[in-house]
Amino acid sequence: MAQQVDTSAPLGAYIRDVSLREDDILRQLRELTAELPMGTAMQIMPEEGQLLAMLARLTPARNVLEIGTFTGYSTLCLARALAPNGRLITCDITNRWPRIGAEYWQRAGVADRIDVRIGDAVDTLTTLIADQRAGSFDFVFIDADKRRYPDYYRLARTLVHDQGLIAVDNTLFFGRVIDPAADDADTAGVRDFNLLVRDDPAVDVSLIPMADGITLIRKKP
Repeated sequence: MAQQVDTSAPLGAYIRDVSLREDDILRQLRELTAELPMGTAMQIMPEEGQLLAMLARLTPARNVLEIGTFTGYSTLCLARALAPNGRLITCDITNRWPRIGAEYWQRAGVADRIDVRIGDAVDTLTTLIADQRAGSFDFVFIDADKRRYPDYYRLARTLVHDQGLIAVDNTLFFGRVIDPAADDADTAGVRDFNLLVRDDPAVDVSLIPMADGITLIRKKP
């Protein structure tokens, strides 16, 4: 039986050469983000951004919710993939980083599709539910503080409609999920989330060993 191929640097370069379609706006935003403290670690890979955009188009996604904006690379990928008249709500705890992405969203012509919500994401999602947005989202992307992944998942599952898609980043968390010595709150949050989804009969799930682990979750009808 074939096993997962280890992605060496040369093989990774080959993958990008034959499949990545990153334009100048995305590339410039990624390179700028890489110069920030922890920028490379916190930003998604360009291949992942391209995958998210494809999944959003396949859904197809008119209403998208993103939990964790950072500098807005994934936000830009998803905003470009919206169905006509689509809208993306993106949540972050501070406006410091989304401000960086705003210039690039503007240059890409998608700024009017993006609604940035600043504050505790649990509060933002709870407010959306109170505003009768439960079951109204086609696609949700989660990439925020890991210790609260179980909370984000429970709320996202309420907000996404039947057969809607949830994508979650960092679900292998640099391999720490299998390290018995890793007992920090972030690692525990990812482990708890992984088990929560595994045991949830209301969804279909697949954890893809790409980037730092990407879990795809489809809410069953």
